[in-house]
Amino acid sequence: MVRRTRLISRATAAATTLLLTTGPVPAAGAATPGPANPTAKRLNAYWTPARMAAALPAPAPPTAPTAPTAPTAPSTAAAVPADGPRPGEFIPSSRGFDGIPPVGTFFWTDAGGTGRTCSASVVHSPDHDLVLSAGHCLKGYSGTAPERNLGFVPQYHDGLKPFGIFPVRSNGVYVPQEYYDKGEHAGAAYDFGFAVTEPNQDGERLEDAVGAVRLLTGTGWFHAPVRMIGYPGGAPKPLECLSWTTWWASDDPADPGTFERIACDGFVGGTSGGPMLVPWPGGWAVIGIIGGYHTGGNTPQISYSASFGSATRDLYDAATTGAPPAAPAS
Repeated sequence: MVRRTRLISRATAAATTLLLTTGPVPAAGAATPGPANPTAKRLNAYWTPARMAAALPAPAPPTAPTAPTAPTAPSTAAAVPADGPRPGEFIPSSRGFDGIPPVGTFFWTDAGGTGRTCSASVVHSPDHDLVLSAGHCLKGYSGTAPERNLGFVPQYHDGLKPFGIFPVRSNGVYVPQEYYDKGEHAGAAYDFGFAVTEPNQDGERLEDAVGAVRLLTGTGWFHAPVRMIGYPGGAPKPLECLSWTTWWASDDPADPGTFERIACDGFVGGTSGGPMLVPWPGGWAVIGIIGGYHTGGNTPQISYSASFGSATRDLYDAATTGAPPAAPAS
């Protein structure tokens, strides 16, 4: 236990140093912008500071039913919460800041016209146009629906759009077929998705404008230090927190699978899809996003991510090669 405590302390100290010395991934910078994009111009006008501030987190899916259990004898042992902080667990604090260019938030309107938001990050791709978020944020936008005003705003803060807004391409949302088929709970292990964007109103491609993080898959559950970033719904600024991820095996039959677990305070609705970042040469790499088990966690202190493995890499390959995206069963 002493050795583990010392390792965690050293990892936390290293994380603090890295946060202060490692900047965002540099943008390409040399690319020549294309023609102005009228769709982005329309979205830029639609998403005023007031509308962005009023946007609500993506609605939570209904709670999955659980099978009844046989009554048991009362226990004198202290109950350990299945989803949330353990007794006495250290919870790293979070802080608001102005964000980094490759991390931002989606804005869209739901079927009833209500503004919605979810966190996301730009991942490196051949066409410099790809965003990673949670499947439960993106799944309702499969196919074509330009009237729903879906766009990505990198480094959104204080009502500002420092790099403009990047519309999501028609038929550009990629969510695993397993997530559509199984649903948010039974398919929790597939709670991730990609969105292919169009240029902003000035004709700039996303990654050329803001840079990107690297997508890492197959790296396991244990990572330190981890920098987690997310946008709480209605907050003027994103949050960041320095922590570490561990392995979590679901004890809820309704949400099966193994997940990354991370302790960070203050990550409430709207932070879904926010990246879990590790230092990488030249910037950052993403090893998880807020989602998965209980679609990211039922408390503000503990978050989860679906494990990034072959299914994540296959979905990335589909999104970057223009393969037809999966869709809900008709």
